[in-house]
Amino acid sequence: MADKKEEKEKKEISEALEELNQDKTRPDSFWKATGLFILEVGKVIIISLAIIIPIRYYLIQPFYVKGASMEPTFHDYEYLIINEISYRFSEPQRGDIVVLKDPRNGSQFLIKRIIGLPKETIIISDGRIEIKNDQYSNEMELDESDYLDPSIYTQGHENLSLNSNEFYVLGDNRNSSLDSRIIGPIKKSNIVGKAWIRAWPFKKFRYFEIPKYNITNVE
Repeated sequence: MADKKEEKEKKEISEALEELNQDKTRPDSFWKATGLFILEVGKVIIISLAIIIPIRYYLIQPFYVKGASMEPTFHDYEYLIINEISYRFSEPQRGDIVVLKDPRNGSQFLIKRIIGLPKETIIISDGRIEIKNDQYSNEMELDESDYLDPSIYTQGHENLSLNSNEFYVLGDNRNSSLDSRIIGPIKKSNIVGKAWIRAWPFKKFRYFEIPKYNITNVE
């Protein structure tokens, strides 16, 4: 009987010591698991940044529309995705909507539409836009009805020949736009990229393509 009692006491002592040893090892296991978790999270962050940063700074970037200069095409607080890479391999085209650095203040950005291309002569008169280039030796009127209401009147008077690296840009809201009529031609180096996608609001989601132009002889 005494042997059984002694054996029971030894078992209880052994279980108590085992539980005590487990309690001592638990903090080490916790910190080890925590360290491994932090390491894995760090790996995910580093890999994500390695992918996101090049895309953000060299391929595409977001742009919030502010102001009325591109109405009715764009309105305040619409969210656009700007394609930054295409102009590394091709030249801007007439009708492209571009985000550009304000030549008067490089920290400010504008969004406008390209109307005139390098080496062209741009003439604005009586609300009309006329173009003269190697293809059209005589003045040709630019029909913008693909994106502007025919009633839109382009204010100002201009007769300007562009250099080989200059573009003439206008806002679609011709009565409320700070553009080349005021700040002059834009160099390609000032162009950040072109409007590619309108991502917000979702109901107005759209992919932008080059508009179609009808260019007719000036009578």
